Amino acid sequence: MIAFSGNTLDRVSLRRADPAWLAEQWIHPEARVLPLWQLRPLVVGASRGPQQAGFVIPRVAQDLAGSEAPRVFLGLDGQSPLFALDVSAAQDPREQGPLAGLGEFVELRALALRGELPPEELAICGTAKAMIDWHQRHGFCARCGAPTKPVDGGWRRRCGQCSADHFPRTDPVVIMLASLGERCLVGRGRQFPPGMFSALAGFLEPGETIEEGVRREIFEEAGIQVGKVRYHASQPWAFPSSLMIGCLAEAQSEKICLGDDELAEARWLEREEVRALLSGGRREGLFLPPPMAIAHHLLRDWAFAS
Repeated sequence: MIAFSGNTLDRVSLRRADPAWLAEQWIHPEARVLPLWQLRPLVVGASRGPQQAGFVIPRVAQDLAGSEAPRVFLGLDGQSPLFALDVSAAQDPREQGPLAGLGEFVELRALALRGELPPEELAICGTAKAMIDWHQRHGFCARCGAPTKPVDGGWRRRCGQCSADHFPRTDPVVIMLASLGERCLVGRGRQFPPGMFSALAGFLEPGETIEEGVRREIFEEAGIQVGKVRYHASQPWAFPSSLMIGCLAEAQSEKICLGDDELAEARWLEREEVRALLSGGRREGLFLPPPMAIAHHLLRDWAFAS
């Protein structure tokens, strides 16, 4: 399973616009809250071994949150209402207060890399982080500049002055692996660690289809012409609010010409090289993304395609 996918909660979107119903969920005897401190979800369990998302009863976390702290209704887990709560107002809940000693607050990328959280819980943590991050960034109306307030269980913000509604944003990103025969195209972004190569990626622009965005990005970054484009899979990416749209593309040219200054280097890799690198090998210091990234799955599915 691709990291951050597989959220199994019932979001109950038809009910969360009802303030009375939401208030009932908050005091429900099975209600649980996931505290996030500085956008890091609470995780409980052994430091090395299986872990769980740190859901606690509401009263344990609510006193740590400021009066304006974002709270998001995540959905129902069976009969249990689940919420996310920003406790960043607390000085250090790891060391003092009701959460001290319960677990640790872990940065989401590190949590995914560990691979110790059940996939569905990692997906819930990703949703919680993305939503709390959105609230922190969108406290004012983009139309008139007045403060906004959360409604619909945190899934909408409304301006108190002009009544404009603002919804959580998701930025579509195409991430694509172009291939030519038995070779595939990979690139090393200027921000990547030395030696790491990955599939190419870029934000979709207004008025583009997914296929058009794939062709444009590959040509802009590497000068490669692309024909057929096929959707493969997608991945929610809460850093801060993207949806990675994974595609496979058929290259129609071979000569690489770096164009838009995003890549430090690009190269063709043979299928057997990709298989070896995915199996843990390195060639001249080169390595590929870890399993938490959709690029890893694009490369693996292409390399081991029958």
